[in-house]
Amino acid sequence: MNRHNPNALTSAFAFPDALSGMLSGDVTSALLASVGDVAFVLDDKGVILDVAVSNPELLRYGFAGWVGKAWIDTVSSESREKIAELLTHGHAMQWRQVNHPTGAGEIPVRYMLSGTGTGGRSIAIGRDMLSAAAIQQRLLQTQQSLERDYVRLRQAEARYRLLFDMASEPVLIVDAGTRRITEANPAAERLLGVKEGGLSNQPVSSILDAADREAFIAHLGAAGVVDDVAPVMGHLANSMIEAQFSARLFRQGRTALVLVRIEVVDGAREPTKQDAILGNIVERMPDAFVLADGDLNILTANEAFVELSEMPVADRVAGENLGSWLGRPGIDLDLIVNQLREHGSVRNVATIVRGSAGGQEEVEVSGVMAPMDDGICFGFTIRNVGRRVRTLAPVERDLPRSVDQLTELVGRMPLKDIVRESTDLIERLCIEAALTFTSDNRASAAEILGLSRQSLYSKLHRHGLGNLVPASN
Repeated sequence: MNRHNPNALTSAFAFPDALSGMLSGDVTSALLASVGDVAFVLDDKGVILDVAVSNPELLRYGFAGWVGKAWIDTVSSESREKIAELLTHGHAMQWRQVNHPTGAGEIPVRYMLSGTGTGGRSIAIGRDMLSAAAIQQRLLQTQQSLERDYVRLRQAEARYRLLFDMASEPVLIVDAGTRRITEANPAAERLLGVKEGGLSNQPVSSILDAADREAFIAHLGAAGVVDDVAPVMGHLANSMIEAQFSARLFRQGRTALVLVRIEVVDGAREPTKQDAILGNIVERMPDAFVLADGDLNILTANEAFVELSEMPVADRVAGENLGSWLGRPGIDLDLIVNQLREHGSVRNVATIVRGSAGGQEEVEVSGVMAPMDDGICFGFTIRNVGRRVRTLAPVERDLPRSVDQLTELVGRMPLKDIVRESTDLIERLCIEAALTFTSDNRASAAEILGLSRQSLYSKLHRHGLGNLVPASN
């Protein structure tokens, strides 16, 4: 009867009786020794009756001297449970790995147990796993090395990406085969006036004016053959800005790529539509705007400043020093410039503008310092606040109502006058508070202020508070 099972993972002899009388004891011993690296003959209690070792390495570890020992006593404490399971259920032909402690360390061995059918004896066939463990160790070390290389690669990629994105020079990465843009840094996108990612997969020749494309394509072809190729000049398609293009071939894996650097020619940038709109807005601003160089010589000014300066035309203002009109001589402008140099900007500084015809306007100045090609420049916005500043005319006696208004008087009035006005302000505020607290009962107000009624009426008259008829109460 055929006992082969086509669905089984292993198969035994279908007719074991056919081997009867064919295998002698010596042949059986040799066969068992050749099947594994070590074979033990065990009695029904798991004691080793005989040993066959075919692996010379295991002989050096003393496997041949275990005759008479319990098999379970030759393994480590962690492996004893596995040996017990093999002795109990081992005839199911399952391999189990255990560790044998030796003077050179633990030796891993995989065992399969098979019964002989004679007096409860069994045969344990073992295979040395030391070489497999060494291979596993090398595999683990290789994996760890690959992980370290991967981390270094990711770090290098992050540094490259940071440098690529932060570079002020426009750079394109172009596929050498298709001549399409694969990457563009933010500087290139700003120069070419496209949104983020707008250049991806676009033909690189499309960034140039049609008249310059043929020379640029020839330059890319030369860069694929020679490392050092002279740059080529061309005009950008979107703005007709003249620029210099440099290309260099490099490889990424099996892909040939070209790095294209774009350098705008100095002074070649022409005003764009946005520049014209911005200039028109600044010119029509209701607040004055002035751009001055590092020595405060006016570079340009809008019509609002020309009006404040009482000059006939803007051309008469350009080239003149800003100090001719802005601030009290030797005081305000020096302070403003020192603040700009120290902090980079100032906001809402109260000062004056002196017109060429003798007029004077109270203004607030905000400014910023910025780099220029050959140094620095200053930008100022000047707002006329003369209409909303209260003047202290002696006749009207219109007092300031806040500390901010008092500090605005510094430079326009002597200190003793400012102190006198401050005293009047405090006196008036106290009288108003007393009248509010007493519901306008002047007798009670005089009492809580520590004044006589006549003195209170005199102060009310001086400050213009209420009528001059004494209260009846």
